[in-house]
Amino acid sequence: MAAACENAPGRRMSTSDSNSPAAPGTRENANTMSINGRAYIVGAYEHPTRKAPDKSVAQLHAECARGALQDAGLAKNDIDGYFCAGDAPGLGPMSMVDYMGLRPRHIDSTDTGGSSYLAHVAHAAQAIAAGKCSVALITLAGRPRSEGSSGTQARNYGANAPDMAYEFPYGMATANGYGMVAMRHMHEYGTTAEQLAWVKVAASHHAQYNELAMLRDVVTVEDVIHSPLIADPLHRLDCCVVSDGGGALIVARPEIARSLKRPPVRIRGVGEAPKGQMGGRVDLTYSGAAITGPIAFAEAGVKPADIQYASIYDSFTITVIVQLEDLGFCRKGEGGRFVADGNLISGVGRLPFNTDGGGLCNNHPANRGGMTKVIEAVRQLRGEAHPKVQVPDCRLALAHGTGGQLGSRHVGATVIMERE
Repeated sequence: MAAACENAPGRRMSTSDSNSPAAPGTRENANTMSINGRAYIVGAYEHPTRKAPDKSVAQLHAECARGALQDAGLAKNDIDGYFCAGDAPGLGPMSMVDYMGLRPRHIDSTDTGGSSYLAHVAHAAQAIAAGKCSVALITLAGRPRSEGSSGTQARNYGANAPDMAYEFPYGMATANGYGMVAMRHMHEYGTTAEQLAWVKVAASHHAQYNELAMLRDVVTVEDVIHSPLIADPLHRLDCCVVSDGGGALIVARPEIARSLKRPPVRIRGVGEAPKGQMGGRVDLTYSGAAITGPIAFAEAGVKPADIQYASIYDSFTITVIVQLEDLGFCRKGEGGRFVADGNLISGVGRLPFNTDGGGLCNNHPANRGGMTKVIEAVRQLRGEAHPKVQVPDCRLALAHGTGGQLGSRHVGATVIMERE
């Protein structure tokens, strides 16, 4: 699992190269305090619903918060930090802390789309390390399925952004943007539709054991490439599901984590960074993961080959391939071959991924799947994943999310976790 070290302009390079897209995030340039071992994930909860026509978004947030508190063995009054993103109704944390009766002394409403909740894990760990709070609650919830919103329109990713007026007239939708990324990857590296399909095949092998997954049938490569074409070269089965639901996480100080009955999950390294249009010098072949991965690995003091399980944001099959390359699990351009070799299937491959079925098969609550990526990584580290997909003696896991449009502007966020 060698890290990519391409030297062509716009490709991922060594973090020692000042021209690399990853260079701004090297440890030498980082100005944030290290959070390695200074905060732990002590509670995790995924809402069981996939369609909630009878619940409000605020109610789903509250139910997720209650579930995470019960999982951690904590009470509502223990929470003194609260984190939410744009899916929270009303005025975000201002509205939600009032609705849930919380009394935090620290709040954060960072919104980076689907990567928000991985960024919140990082921010919660940093706030705890800085003494701003001791027990932080992070919640996500939404009802896109009940509301009839597929999340496919680009306007869902920042309608007021200054450059969106130049995109709207051309009608770019989310699937089109990811289709462009997939087509460029095929042109540059010879990636095939069959290789993309292997990402869905792996996810379906895992989803068959998840009784809550929206799509539980195991599919073949032929099933994927013969499903309707959505945005060339992406087929319907290359796209994630749309679901209601949500989830919550609780992050706490080390001494609190060790006093609880749940297996403590240590946060070892984090990274977050945006990737935009770069003034027109757009390069679709790499993502924000090329920046965040080196930051997180350096802080954690580990390398990609050490990771035993990976939760990778899977809005589309191409999303997974690009992120796997940028995080260093295979060389740039080799992602298609890596997944086609079965490396993502638990019990078979070198890097089991999304063992709950991920966004491709399980759920994609509020069109923001980053929360569930952390939750399943926590399950793996606790040894609580389904026995058929549990990674034996899983001690080191990575979760990565992409929020926004992989084909234009987005934010990547990486979290590396360890079972203590």
